[in-house]
Amino acid sequence: VFLQLQVHGFSDSVGETNDEMAEHYKIIDSICNGSVKINGSNDNLNSYITSSNSVRRGSGNGGVCLLGLTGLRNLGNTCFMNSAIQCLAHTPEIVDYFLGDYQKEINYENPLGLNGELALAFGDLLRKLWAPGGIPVAPRMFKLKLANFAPQFSGYNQHDSQEFLAFLLDGLHEDLNRVKCKPYLEAKDAEGQPEEEVAEEYWRNHRARNDSIIVDLCQGQYRSMLVCPVCNKVSVTFDPLMYLSLPIPSTTMRTMTVTVLSTDGSTMPAPFTVTVPKYGRFQDLIDALSTKCFLRNHEKLLVAEIYRSKIFRVLDEPSDLLGLIRDEDKLVAYRLPKDSETPSLVLFMHERKEESCHLGRLSLEWKIFGTPLVGRLSDLTNGSDIRKLFLKLLDPFLMPVGDDSDFSDEAGKIDNGDSIVEDVTSSRVSDNDAVSDSSEAGDEPHLSDDFQFYRLDSIRPTEIKMNEPLSISDFAKPLTIHVQWAEKMIEKYDTCLLSSLMEVCKPQLFTRMPPESVSLYKCLEAFLKEEPLGPEDMWYCPRCKKHWQASKKLDLWRSPDILVIHLKRFSFSRYFKSKLDTYVDFPIDDLDLSNYVCCKNSQLSNRYVLYAISNHYGGMGGGHYTAFVDVSCVYSFHICFL
Repeated sequence: VFLQLQVHGFSDSVGETNDEMAEHYKIIDSICNGSVKINGSNDNLNSYITSSNSVRRGSGNGGVCLLGLTGLRNLGNTCFMNSAIQCLAHTPEIVDYFLGDYQKEINYENPLGLNGELALAFGDLLRKLWAPGGIPVAPRMFKLKLANFAPQFSGYNQHDSQEFLAFLLDGLHEDLNRVKCKPYLEAKDAEGQPEEEVAEEYWRNHRARNDSIIVDLCQGQYRSMLVCPVCNKVSVTFDPLMYLSLPIPSTTMRTMTVTVLSTDGSTMPAPFTVTVPKYGRFQDLIDALSTKCFLRNHEKLLVAEIYRSKIFRVLDEPSDLLGLIRDEDKLVAYRLPKDSETPSLVLFMHERKEESCHLGRLSLEWKIFGTPLVGRLSDLTNGSDIRKLFLKLLDPFLMPVGDDSDFSDEAGKIDNGDSIVEDVTSSRVSDNDAVSDSSEAGDEPHLSDDFQFYRLDSIRPTEIKMNEPLSISDFAKPLTIHVQWAEKMIEKYDTCLLSSLMEVCKPQLFTRMPPESVSLYKCLEAFLKEEPLGPEDMWYCPRCKKHWQASKKLDLWRSPDILVIHLKRFSFSRYFKSKLDTYVDFPIDDLDLSNYVCCKNSQLSNRYVLYAISNHYGGMGGGHYTAFVDVSCVYSFHICFL
């Protein structure tokens, strides 16, 4: 259909030609003639250019009519919407479609759509943006129709541009779906069949229910592979792909110091300093620490934060961010056997008498001190087993025979440069003393002279008698024991070493970190990396008949004509949120995904040209969205960044 446009404000007479603009239109004309045309027809769009060419030379001031360069008014925190619309409004296949007779494809019967209202509102808005001599447009009607489809965008709150674009493309697809009656298709068991045949069947089933201009242009396919950690059952599915949400891997590193303690009393506490990604996860810390402390195959680490001589929290979620750990925090890692269950653990907390002033009067009160010790009991019979375990854990802290104070200073010394506690090889307390401690476990009259053990499972502390059997209910959860130290035991053991914990990182003045930079290909590799599912996303294994934390691997299988890439700069956790300011280096003229697309039989090209960017300035508290469009390659764009 040839469109004849009447451009107001320009004379029909031909005046002097602007050399610079003539060169600009020469480039556009060469593009329209097919030199760099990619995957699409520009018939309706060419009619706009053809019509405008006849009137683009004005008389007098030499005015030039540039179609499509029309702004959108900000209705109040709607910059996120305007920037995404400008990117779509300069996508040639989208413009060509909505400037044509798209109304004949509106699906008025689709219960998932809006009876074509969203498509009609977007088409009307796009025509206004491409009208010659247009003025900035206020997209009020379009925003109203969008809010009917996605109520979260009603009002004037701030939103994410990528989230808006995802809802908009989905809404346009439902309004323009050519399938009036969706058939019911049951997924078949594809085990043992070639992946190419399975992927093609999944794609045919998807297109049988979803057929629109949005699917034609913006949807691809990726392969999802799940592997059961128990029986190694492999489950492969092929799902549609609308956009790529790529994580931004961190290249800035951070040093963290963690004190490692044994749970069998075999070694002294030793701090280890490791280097981990600044924006990494707890799993990165566990992996680095396991290598640094030479963790054996049959061992695992239980990492906890110590605050005021108590375990403040256990870092047991591998996916949590390392940003939750501050430099002034104090961390410990307990070496445990892999087969140990949490209920079989015993936590010892230390108490000693200290002077305190209350209402002007001095008194002695029991105060918690030192680092909590963790042990493991496989067979609990009575209180003497708890005492034996505690004495075993205290063995590395025994004072040597001789000057106790000198030894305390030497044992508590820490080399800040290498973060290594000096090993003490001097002689320990004589064997007779150690034997006497162990023998006192069955001798009730002497127990009050060294340690007293209490459980805090009720309102008042309950003392544990050495010969008193323990009930089975004691193992329902980790057993917490408070140990009251006698004065002679404080002199017998090195309490300075027991209380010394290094901070995660000591602040250094006048240190300047280099700017962080990462390539787009590294972001894509991080997206495609195999990783375990979280505890909230357990996978049901059809072979084991149980839910497991399976490992998941994503791969690109079929690339779309127009690729939308979302850079996940907004980072969220249970405690805070932030925006990553990492510089992402990406190609403009040639993004080659050939090495990342698994299906090699596809006839489509896997090379892309950047044409539009929806960019966010500012932080989480506030900011502004803008759009960038390369008009020189407006007829060959292929990739849009968010």
